[in-house]
Amino acid sequence: MRAYLINIMVILIIFPVILQTDREIIQQDLHRVLNWSYMWQMPFNTIKCVVMHLGTRNAQHTYVMESQPLEVVTEEKDLGVTVCNNLKPTRQCQLVYAKASKALGLITRTISFKSASILLKLYKSLVRPHLEYCVSAW
Repeated sequence: MRAYLINIMVILIIFPVILQTDREIIQQDLHRVLNWSYMWQMPFNTIKCVVMHLGTRNAQHTYVMESQPLEVVTEEKDLGVTVCNNLKPTRQCQLVYAKASKALGLITRTISFKSASILLKLYKSLVRPHLEYCVSAW
């Protein structure tokens, strides 16, 4: 059985990543992290590793782990929060709205006796947590 590092996010912010030397520095850092993970017998599952390019002046370099190029993504979900490459919360708001609407629809379809006190308790327990989860992050 192989153990993998789970849910680790490496965020590299260099403004802007235009030059080849910047790319080489990031690639060296990736190799150092990979070597560290092997030294502690906790290898990365490189299939799940991705790259998100931020900024308009980013040269969109390709990065490699274990001789395998990393997939480039435009959005990534971590701990229930979706982050897009433009750093705008629009997609996160859409997803939260959809979850809250589904919960409201569930309440509407399944509850026949709709008193104000029951609806308030259901709203606070089923809908509001979706709207308030990690709100400071987005």
